[in-house]
Amino acid sequence: MTIKRMDNMGIVVEVMDTVVSFFTDLGLDLEGRMTIEGEWAERITGLPGMRCEIAMLVTPDGHSRLELSRFEAPPMVSDHRNAPVNALGYLRVMFTVEDIDDTLARLGKHGAELVGEVVQYEDAYRLCYIRGPEGILLGLAQELGQPTAP
Repeated sequence: MTIKRMDNMGIVVEVMDTVVSFFTDLGLDLEGRMTIEGEWAERITGLPGMRCEIAMLVTPDGHSRLELSRFEAPPMVSDHRNAPVNALGYLRVMFTVEDIDDTLARLGKHGAELVGEVVQYEDAYRLCYIRGPEGILLGLAQELGQPTAP
């Protein structure tokens, strides 16, 4: 038996509007926002009294989704926002972009900061890590030899 697809990647955030704005400027489309709560949500998460606002964003090709969650209850128990790139556990999402320099300029308006520097991997990619709002770590990749947006 094999999986059919990866449905989405989840990130827990503190300030939903700020993070949604950041990812929509990156190029994702907001599919919707809603509050999740109730017995079924408590059972699936294992969190009694769980109440959570979610926002679902989708990539332009429609194949990948990012689920942002802001927990109203119970309170968050840990904070990994400043973890280095070699920290254990889920850490980052990598996006392929048309023009890495343009993307960095647009996201810089949201306070995104380059972690190291933009590097070139062989003749295939330009790559970098950035920290966005709330310290969210993203990877950006630009395929070389591909036309950039006019």
